[in-house]
Amino acid sequence: MNHNSPVSRREFLRSTAASTLILGTLPGIVPASALGRGGALPPSERVAMGGIGVGDRGQEVMNHFLQQKECQYVALCDVKKETLAKAKGMVDARYQNKDCATHHDFRELVARKDIDAVLIASTDHWHVLHALGAVRAGKDVYLEKPMGLSLAQDQALRKEVLQHKRVFQFGTQQRSDRKFRFACELVRNGRIGKLKHINVWCQASRPGGSTKPVPPPSDLDFDFWLGPAPQRSYTENLVASGWDKNWWYVSDFALGFIAGWGVHPLDIALWGAGDLAGGRVEVQGSGIIPKAGICDTATSWDVNFNFSSGVNMRFVSTPNGAPNEPFVQEAEWKQRYRGVTDHGTTFEGTDGWVRVDRGSIQTQPGDLIEIPEDAFATKLLHSPDHVRNFLSAVKSRQPTVCPIEDAVLSDAFCHLSDIAVRLARKVTYDVKREKFVDDKQADQRLALRPMRNPWKM
Repeated sequence: MNHNSPVSRREFLRSTAASTLILGTLPGIVPASALGRGGALPPSERVAMGGIGVGDRGQEVMNHFLQQKECQYVALCDVKKETLAKAKGMVDARYQNKDCATHHDFRELVARKDIDAVLIASTDHWHVLHALGAVRAGKDVYLEKPMGLSLAQDQALRKEVLQHKRVFQFGTQQRSDRKFRFACELVRNGRIGKLKHINVWCQASRPGGSTKPVPPPSDLDFDFWLGPAPQRSYTENLVASGWDKNWWYVSDFALGFIAGWGVHPLDIALWGAGDLAGGRVEVQGSGIIPKAGICDTATSWDVNFNFSSGVNMRFVSTPNGAPNEPFVQEAEWKQRYRGVTDHGTTFEGTDGWVRVDRGSIQTQPGDLIEIPEDAFATKLLHSPDHVRNFLSAVKSRQPTVCPIEDAVLSDAFCHLSDIAVRLARKVTYDVKREKFVDDKQADQRLALRPMRNPWKM
């Protein structure tokens, strides 16, 4: 083995190539499964699923659920008629019937007595409200990332999940990829020596977006889509398919990619650091918040975290369409870490380092990659598949690979990054108390945002 070359996904995951949530084509006709024959589980033993928000991402993850014999979809909800019809068509084709119900109002779906769990993949600004509705109705929840528009929203959801004893899975599916777990176990077991530094990077938000009001799509209930967000006119591509959607980068609806993308590598950084990312942390950042167009979330950032444990972490952005905004560490990191892509996490210790992204893992010294997993004294929860891990937890009532406590922590560091960039000064955060130290201005940015009537927490 070339000890300086990254190990490809295929090489590293020979026996577990499906461990990440890679979504294939829709299965064909499986009538026996629908009837509980041919080795499939009977309906009484399946997890009855509902789906809230069944657009691009919702359909991707739902498709993966549809491939699992342990569950069956019974109802879907979306405020866009064409999207809802397409998703229902996927379910109907899978089960070869027309039994899947559809709802316009999520409150009708969560009130159903025939649903055990709900996949929520709605717009970011709806995530916590939808999840709260499901949890309060006694449903387990698989919630797509990121979580809330404020840390206070995250905390409210955590309180309800724990109070109602609901199973919760966060959509940070990298935890169900063996490469990422292996990298974190190397760090947790001291195989790179004493952890000193973590580098984290991902794509930034996109600037621009037309401010000219246009009619919303005819099949979209735009007022319901806005929900708790401030009243505004519809603008071109605010709600669109694929990468053309603008709401991703508008602060009324999301934190932008500092959270929407950033939560993935930050989550791995915190998973690997463990208790070393606790205590107090000094945070200081800089970045660019666009002033033109409707997109107003950071199109570049450079945020530094200095933990009381002595570990420091740097979180930077890679370009996403903004002019003259280079990847600030590109030259240095590409020389140091071969195979650097537009996202990733690197742990550096006194005796070596490990870099991991969705395509590969690389270690220095190179023979760290050959350590058998059963040699680790400290082991992280093994999840070869994010969806199956959730379904198993629903049945066993055991924690998932990314339970609510871990999800809130990872989401909090997205909020810290955004706040540091917007305040453009040093702040100190107490990880355990979940508030800033003697800083009312910063604490205000953790609080609940006002909501448009009739919506409230």
